[in-house]
Amino acid sequence: MAEISFDEFLKVDIRTGEVVRAEPFPEARKPAIKLWVDFGGELGVKKSSAQITVHYTPESLIGRTVMAVVNFPPRQIGPFMSEILVLGFEDAQGAIVLAAPDKHVPKGSRLM
Repeated sequence: MAEISFDEFLKVDIRTGEVVRAEPFPEARKPAIKLWVDFGGELGVKKSSAQITVHYTPESLIGRTVMAVVNFPPRQIGPFMSEILVLGFEDAQGAIVLAAPDKHVPKGSRLM
């Protein structure tokens, strides 16, 4: 990967939010879950589609703290408009494991 400057990194707005709603997304080409994530404050609730069905069910996601990029432009995914990119890592089999802080932080906290 190409190196980036610290100023370039600061352009990516990564925040914490709480999943307040989650539903199956059967219309997606790859198995996915629709998420509504509350970032509090001025950001409020934003939507995302996430291919996280191997490790998570919609029910298991409610109340979970997640990290997401909140300053990408919205992206149409089938009939659903995704407004944020929820972050995760691939496990050894390529399934996504969600990224989250290991201690409680307020909704909308920015990655520093």
